[in-house]
Amino acid sequence: MVCARYCLRVRTMNKLPVSFNFETTEILKKLIAAHRELALLNGICASIPNQAVLVHTLALQEAKDSSEIENIITTHADIYTAIANPEFSEIKTATKEVLHYVDAIMRGYHIYSQRKILSLSCIEEIQATIECNNAGLRKLPGTALVNDRTNEIVYEPPMPDELPALMDNFLLYFNDDSAWEADPLVKMAILHYQFESIHPFYDGNGRTGRILNILYLLHEGLLDYPVLYLSRYININKGLYYRYLQSVRDSGSAEQWEKYVLFMLEGVIRTSRLTRDLVTSLKTMMMEYKHRIRDNHPSFYSQDLINVLFSYPYSRIGILKEKLGVSYLTARKYLDILTSDNLLAKIRIGRDSYYVNVSMMETLTDLDTDSLKVDH
Repeated sequence: MVCARYCLRVRTMNKLPVSFNFETTEILKKLIAAHRELALLNGICASIPNQAVLVHTLALQEAKDSSEIENIITTHADIYTAIANPEFSEIKTATKEVLHYVDAIMRGYHIYSQRKILSLSCIEEIQATIECNNAGLRKLPGTALVNDRTNEIVYEPPMPDELPALMDNFLLYFNDDSAWEADPLVKMAILHYQFESIHPFYDGNGRTGRILNILYLLHEGLLDYPVLYLSRYININKGLYYRYLQSVRDSGSAEQWEKYVLFMLEGVIRTSRLTRDLVTSLKTMMMEYKHRIRDNHPSFYSQDLINVLFSYPYSRIGILKEKLGVSYLTARKYLDILTSDNLLAKIRIGRDSYYVNVSMMETLTDLDTDSLKVDH
């Protein structure tokens, strides 16, 4: 049983603004680096010929990484195979969940881009897309966090009757910059803590909260496209992430707030650099494919073809037929020629043939994720 004093403190911490002064020397130094890395990332993304290909590729990366935090594990090959062949009868449950998460990212981005404001209905739609239900805000108490060693409750989410007011408070500070004067990256970190502590839904809170991070960066104009995702950083440093969240809940001290905010800002810095490396590699690869196909196969070169090869790195004849508006035999001919030229590799999965953009798949799977590991 949690004492009344503890519950009162938890409820107070779930309301914004936070009274701590976040303009410490260490935070200000980290903010300079974080804003610089974000600006560099935004610049390189603007130079990609097809933004839709980039956004979708990075959204898939995020969906995979964010789902892994919830122990939903799949592979790039499984994901892209399912995208290329949605009727395939043996798509794994984990892969389906990741694809639902991609839909949620793109749905949230679409809604926010139209309205330029975050609403509770938008958050509920994101969560509903992830979980494939319309349960809405919790109507029952949330699951308490228990210390594995002592079996004591260390955190109990707010009760259902508190959720509307807490979410109104969250949305106020998300949407209204004048409500609280603080650096937007600091506010992103605190809003993330706020949402995860409110825990407004039965399921999908973590994944929903991580989508809200990218929407906030868009809201503040720090990014033009939804391309920075912190899930891989959080997953690699999962123990530290949960420890910092809980330390703030336990004490709410200036020291614990600073440690948590610095951890999140470090995530922005490291993830921006890793994402920039990935985007640069994809840009270089797309240009190489463009020049090789245009020079060697000018009779069927087109930008639409390049877009297909990078949107569907596990491509099929039917996809090329549909996207290019050519016959089935012509689409197969194009793919077979590109395979002969070592731009693609033909494989069979079950009864179906796939033409794999091996270079792109290797780039996605060989990222230097060690650079995201924080030593503490």
